[in-house]
Amino acid sequence: MMRRLAAITVSLLLAACGSAPPAPMQSPTVNREKQPNSKSPTPTQRPTAVLKRGGGFYKDDGPADDIPDGLDDIPDAEPKWEPLHKPATKPYVVLGKEYVPNTAVKPYKARGIASWYGKKFHGQKTSIGEPYDMFAMTAAHTTLALPSYARVTNVQSGKSVVVRVTDRGPFHADRVIDLSYTAAYKLGLVNGGSGQVEVEAIIPGEPAGTAYAQVTPPRAPNAESDEIEQLSRRMALEERPVQTQPSTGGDAPAAKGIYLQLGAFSSADNAESLKNHLLRELDWLTETMRVYPGNGIHRVQLGPYASRGDADRVAEKIRGALGYRPTVVNR
Repeated sequence: MMRRLAAITVSLLLAACGSAPPAPMQSPTVNREKQPNSKSPTPTQRPTAVLKRGGGFYKDDGPADDIPDGLDDIPDAEPKWEPLHKPATKPYVVLGKEYVPNTAVKPYKARGIASWYGKKFHGQKTSIGEPYDMFAMTAAHTTLALPSYARVTNVQSGKSVVVRVTDRGPFHADRVIDLSYTAAYKLGLVNGGSGQVEVEAIIPGEPAGTAYAQVTPPRAPNAESDEIEQLSRRMALEERPVQTQPSTGGDAPAAKGIYLQLGAFSSADNAESLKNHLLRELDWLTETMRVYPGNGIHRVQLGPYASRGDADRVAEKIRGALGYRPTVVNR
């Protein structure tokens, strides 16, 4: 019996040694090489920096909920001659500060803080009538000709991008340009929200500027338009009663009282654009903001207020948010 058990044990051991061991599990092969036509992955995390007043994107703004891949592969804007948007060449006043836009594409260079604007303005109409695309290579500037092109350089890193300037802004005392999300991302300004940049206008092909009359059919001088323009620039800075005419658009005539004047334009479209912009940016306002036309001027006003003290308190709050104080007017 003992011999038989020993024989069986030996047979089992020999059978086990002769069988093939199980093959180890292999993880799927991952090709980490970038394909020729593939897009670079784009980080989708939201900015983590705690933003101080005057820096970064606007309150309740920020990145989109879904950031597409391949932002690194989006090319810079390609400078070319384009007809200037006529309403964007008119002087205007915002929060008591007068702006005189360029009426030609000409040399310009400045240093200052760049910020960026995101989902809160995505799809909204820009100053040239095109919808804002936060993933395109565009920017907003207070006085550069629209549309035009500019090179924006991150002073700290030396990185540069070329953007197409399509909008007005930023209306903050400490900023020189507002970038699209993609332009800010490519300059490394997204997480910090803002940064020091140099802005230089690009003149396509030639060193000389071009006036609006050179890129569109010339128009005969209009003395009445010039007079209205001067009136707009003068009255927007005055604290005195304003005579208005009934609106043919959506806004009703203003009731008598005390108002804050946020802007004054000869163009109704530009006035509406500023109103929509400030309504999104100053979303804590409880008063009504409307555009009131009169004497060829379109005024963006807030109110009415029960007293001058109430108006002054809101004006100071706006100055704290934007760096500029609106004008108090009586109707």
